[in-house]
Amino acid sequence: MYRKVFRRDEKKYLLDQKQFQQLMESIGAYLQPDEYFESTICSLYFDTSNHDLIIKSIDKPVYKQKLRLRSYGVPKLDDSVFLEIKIKYRGVVSKRRTKIKLKDFYHYYDKQCAGQHSKLTADIPQISRELDYLFHFYRLEPSWIISYDRKCYRGRDNPNLRITFDQNLRSRSDNLRLEAGDYGELYFFDQKYVMEIKALDAIPLWLVDTLSRLRIYPASFTKYGKIYEQSKKGALC
Repeated sequence: MYRKVFRRDEKKYLLDQKQFQQLMESIGAYLQPDEYFESTICSLYFDTSNHDLIIKSIDKPVYKQKLRLRSYGVPKLDDSVFLEIKIKYRGVVSKRRTKIKLKDFYHYYDKQCAGQHSKLTADIPQISRELDYLFHFYRLEPSWIISYDRKCYRGRDNPNLRITFDQNLRSRSDNLRLEAGDYGELYFFDQKYVMEIKALDAIPLWLVDTLSRLRIYPASFTKYGKIYEQSKKGALC
């Protein structure tokens, strides 16, 4: 059973290989692998033709939202994927998502592009209606596919604490079909991890102390935003 609505604090950090190893040596005893410990995450982001959503997000407004189609691994047309709205308001992240077969989403989107009246049909009707409204209101279209390899842990004594490490961040702005593969242009030259700490309550003291001792500090890093900015500069990090 998957969760349909999330609301939690999320903090991101950028780690190099040495920092990652030092951190895991220090906090490994407090963690255990999540149910879905290792996965490749592929996300197809949607935006306006002028990229209004991500441009607004980069400006760090009080309220921002993204819409994406997400799969765990490279899906086939008959596989289920997740259509998500991600909202951030005053630092608190909430996600609303519904499950849909990939081929059914393409059928919905193709009809919409053809100017035909189309309703999004997925397993959560209320969230489907919200998504349907956003597609119509913003005239959303495929923008970018972003993929990465994730390791996910949760607190051994606190299941509401999740820590994820994403590596091999890559993207493409052509062939925007999830079933086409998880290939793309690497964002980083060297090995780096995007760490996210996700907590419903306060971050535990043992983790705060370790981050401080290792001088690991929060970083403003939005994958879609950074990749979009990189594309405008025409240079890799």
